[in-house]
Amino acid sequence: MILGAKHMVRMALVLVVMTSCGAAAQPAADSAVEAPAKHTSAHWTYEGEDGPENWGTLDPAYTLCVDGSAQTPINITASAESDIPDPIFAYAAGNADLVNNGHTVQAVSAAGNTLTVDGTVYTLKQLHFHAPSEHTIDGVQAAAEMHFVHQSEAGVLAVVGVLMMQGETANAVWEQYILGTTTPKDTKAQTMIDWPALLPQSHITYQYEGSLTTPPCSEGVKWMVMKDSVSLSADQIAQLNKAYTGNARPIQELGDRTLTLDTETK
Repeated sequence: MILGAKHMVRMALVLVVMTSCGAAAQPAADSAVEAPAKHTSAHWTYEGEDGPENWGTLDPAYTLCVDGSAQTPINITASAESDIPDPIFAYAAGNADLVNNGHTVQAVSAAGNTLTVDGTVYTLKQLHFHAPSEHTIDGVQAAAEMHFVHQSEAGVLAVVGVLMMQGETANAVWEQYILGTTTPKDTKAQTMIDWPALLPQSHITYQYEGSLTTPPCSEGVKWMVMKDSVSLSADQIAQLNKAYTGNARPIQELGDRTLTLDTETK
């Protein structure tokens, strides 16, 4: 899944070294006598030297990408079954800003759309896609995966993943978002999205504790991956791939985490 951000860097009690031409040393910009400086996070990609295998070495803020113990995505396979709290969606159709951030295209939700899980309310922030899917089911990758990103008042993230499979006909309710993926990089457009219609009819989910799927790979993210997928036409999938393809992080180890499949929805 994708969140653009600047990250606080360490406060250093150091002085800049003297230059070769003998100029006097000056206090570093992030020295203790000044406010802590911020820096733009290191550039990362999905391939090559800046790709997923090296994310953890690109920036001190990205260390969880290599050292984390609760990373996402995972391969969804045999899981415990339990009547866990159902996700309750309170979505409504409305305007959305489309933002191409260089890694995917986000549809930023207008205020008012929420997800409630076990009494905690999470506000829908944005939707974005990965092609092919990041999560796999028994090792099988879907054509794409949509991430609905939510945040609670306490700052906790809850992400709903919906796998997208190729079908025979175009999916009308997804068309406005898919058309919006033509938005040029680093620009913004606007469209109308029928948010509740985007979800599968059944809200049965696989749930586990994970992370962001992009740097800084922060953990403590509540993940809910829909058991049922959504169908898109071959042309719609091709449009997603034309915007971005291969923007999927490799599978991470589940480790000692519990993956739970809800047994029913109300």
